Amino acid sequence: MPAGRSASLALAARLRALDDAELEELIVSRDVRESGIRDFFDLADALLDRTSIQRALARLDRPTLGAIAMVGTLGAPTLPDVAARLPLDDLTERLAAAVKLQLLDEDAGRYLAWEPVTEQLQGWPEDGLPSTDDLIKVTPPAALDAVADVDRDATDRAAADRAFATITQIAELLAELERLPARPLARGGLGLPEMKRLAEATQVTVDDVMALHDVAERAALVGLDRPGWLPTEAAQRWLLAPAKERWALLAQAWLSNLGPDVRRLLADRPRSRWGASLGEYVSWLYPAGSDWMQERSRITRRDAELLGVVAGEAPSSAGTLLITDGADAASRVMGPLFPSEVERVYVQHDLSVVSPGPLAPHLDARLRGIADVEQRGIAATYRISGSSLSRGLAAGESAESIHAMLEQLSMTGIPQPLDYLIKDTAARFGSLRVAPLDGGGEPGWPEYGRLSAVRSDDEHLLGLVAVDVSLASLGLVRGGPNRLLSRFDQGVVYWAMREAHYPVVAEDAHGTPIILRPRRATPAATTPPRGAADLVAALRASTLGEPTETGKAWLARQLDVAIKGRLTVTVSVRMPDGRDVDYLLEPTGLAGGRLRGRDRVADLERTLPLSHITAVSPS
Repeated sequence: MPAGRSASLALAARLRALDDAELEELIVSRDVRESGIRDFFDLADALLDRTSIQRALARLDRPTLGAIAMVGTLGAPTLPDVAARLPLDDLTERLAAAVKLQLLDEDAGRYLAWEPVTEQLQGWPEDGLPSTDDLIKVTPPAALDAVADVDRDATDRAAADRAFATITQIAELLAELERLPARPLARGGLGLPEMKRLAEATQVTVDDVMALHDVAERAALVGLDRPGWLPTEAAQRWLLAPAKERWALLAQAWLSNLGPDVRRLLADRPRSRWGASLGEYVSWLYPAGSDWMQERSRITRRDAELLGVVAGEAPSSAGTLLITDGADAASRVMGPLFPSEVERVYVQHDLSVVSPGPLAPHLDARLRGIADVEQRGIAATYRISGSSLSRGLAAGESAESIHAMLEQLSMTGIPQPLDYLIKDTAARFGSLRVAPLDGGGEPGWPEYGRLSAVRSDDEHLLGLVAVDVSLASLGLVRGGPNRLLSRFDQGVVYWAMREAHYPVVAEDAHGTPIILRPRRATPAATTPPRGAADLVAALRASTLGEPTETGKAWLARQLDVAIKGRLTVTVSVRMPDGRDVDYLLEPTGLAGGRLRGRDRVADLERTLPLSHITAVSPS
């Protein structure tokens, strides 16, 4: 395969032939930075840079690396040629993956390795990495250690306990994120103050918060939106599902994140320990990316513990079925090990509600609408207060519906103090109303530049709101009798007042009460980042007006690369009679619309008009 600048010349032509989606995917997968890339030749140089090549190779497993090394060794082999020396069931897919990453090229049924890629692999032994011969040997290290069957019942019980605790903790994580989104760091993670808040809400350590967040994000239960990390629409459905279905979704997301080789290893050895031997296998499988892959392996094992796929280093029965048969089959084994759900609670005179076991999800969700969770676990404790009842009324409940729900749930009836509280809260509810403004009016009007208004017939209550320090960020100002104005929109003001426990309702511009739902996040998009699309647009703009490889600017750029690299290229020239004649030239100059170069066949200098050149290709 052409080396140096010649490889860059050939690769630039390949890149130009890709469609926009393929280019964007390549730019993202090879982690190409936009800076300094003006055209396809610059992109080719970036992809053939040794650092970029090494970064790409580090993310590949040993069989794929062996396939690339074999292509480089054989020169320009066909698929059968490679298969004869490297018998892999999925060889075609591995070669295709390397071509997609532009580590290999394919032309007329033959595979070719870019010489910088081959040179990089040949230099690996100097850095303590496998040689080409070692890569071609695909025999893995020793098998994983087997687990004794006598430990299975204890393993399954421990795994189920851990899995159920994780489900409960993620439910609390989602509830807290719905109450108050978590502000992200610049790179998208969670800062220490937010992790401490979430740790308190979920009753886990700060270190465990990120693990729970990772599990929830992988299952598309949380997403990053404008206010921060929020539950998604899928999270609302998940919270209402039975425990075994909740577990199945989390387990399937974990399984889908496994690399195919690791999944195959675990499926082939379903009753083996996940100890040091698994780490050794991962290091062997990704010889150049051990740090990156070992961290990924650590997270995989950590989350497997959280989900009860393993307990200690031993796979559970459900974990084994998950690997071999999928999440649905595994949940049928895991589900019966979870604590039985209850549908009745004890409502007490001190306004607490005690659930003797895990409350059925749909009942738990309904009760949380009017009560705050005080103690979490298999037996949970909730507390009803005026503010929690106001929250339920704002979400569409009424005094009658709250009474009916508690009558259905309670094994002890509705104590008199609670009955009074419900009636009193319902009577006061709506004394504060938040409505939108259109932001219109003339300069100098109270409404000018304001987006929402807080109204109340109770001037004393309105005065308390106006001086409440916790609402100072809303910038509330008097806008006439019985009204405060804010520069923020209705949703921001409403949720801030809800958070401050005021009996507030939302209404439309005509004064009709409405229900504002918490914002939901959209799961992470699978489309390439905006930077990739911008770079592709810039690359296309560099060939604007030159839609084909015969465009004069494109040909001139190819010849300029050949001149700077002192390359020998094949130049096709259209003759006056319409024939195309090929010259093997070493271009030496390009000026005044003419190309000068040394004809390597005739051994003489030629000068050719650029307007007659139809193609340039590496020799």
